[in-house]
Amino acid sequence: MDSVTQIALGAAVGEATLGRKVGYRALMWGGVCGTLPDLDIFVPLGNAVSDFTYHRSASHSLIMLAATTPLVAWFIVRIHQHTSEYFKRWCLLVYLVFATHALLDSFTAYGTQIFWPISNSPVAWSTIFIIDPLYTMPLLVGTIAALVMTRDRDRGHMINSAGLTISTLYLGWTVVAKAHVAQTVLESLESQSIAYEKVFTTPAPFNSLLWRAVVMHETGYYEGYYSILDEDEHIEFTSYDSDESLLQGIGDYWPVQRLKWFSKGFYAVDREQDAVVISDLRMGVASSYVFRFKVGEISNPHATPAKPVRLTAVRDMDRLRWLWRRVWTEVI
Repeated sequence: MDSVTQIALGAAVGEATLGRKVGYRALMWGGVCGTLPDLDIFVPLGNAVSDFTYHRSASHSLIMLAATTPLVAWFIVRIHQHTSEYFKRWCLLVYLVFATHALLDSFTAYGTQIFWPISNSPVAWSTIFIIDPLYTMPLLVGTIAALVMTRDRDRGHMINSAGLTISTLYLGWTVVAKAHVAQTVLESLESQSIAYEKVFTTPAPFNSLLWRAVVMHETGYYEGYYSILDEDEHIEFTSYDSDESLLQGIGDYWPVQRLKWFSKGFYAVDREQDAVVISDLRMGVASSYVFRFKVGEISNPHATPAKPVRLTAVRDMDRLRWLWRRVWTEVI
């Protein structure tokens, strides 16, 4: 999730865990710990594909976060020595903030290695978009209330707890919505006799009403949209090509293998001028994918490996406006 959401979630969890005992310090340190796991983006790992696929690995592991929790709690107590009697509660606060950060990221499409190093398989339940105001706003309201209501801390604490509850219920709604959408997509594919290999569903930007389906087939993929508000559950799919033959000569190249693995097979291969490009189909929309990497260069007879480079994402504002209208309108 975005940084604002993770800070707000951490602050809310911190306040709920220890706010009655140590005051605003719980909220403040909850916010700090809520952003710590994402600092791994500042650690260079050698190339663009490594940076992309190792983000949310060790730094988001529930195991590694548990191991570092006592150290972080000790550091906090060193600063606020008069709260040393609550050391165990500080440990609980730190770990709950760390764990909720990693688990919330697992509800997005990116992929979070929460069981590293036992398993490095990225968990991506993909029920919520990385920025969803309806999830974030209750957290912000609750933490702001707890911060400013110094004369009535009990009420501020209650509002914060209510914000946490509402956000959690909203997250639960996204799980239910995804289950309904996934079933609808499968039924629509069957009714249209569309052959496919695998299906991925994810919310469209900034909401949980409109959903995007990526359907892989032998020569490429389909993309379709379904809104919870649609009266007709028939989904129109658009077909796009993916030229797997472009990977001849570089199929065993580590960045290629890594991107195939990390995307769980939801990728497309295209040629852009003399570059072989792999796009992760899970994030973005057709013709405007967020994560696109040059992995090879066209040669004779086959492509040759190239230092992986992340390509600039194409920002298509018309497409975003279309998606927003599509939430409410079945046919545009």
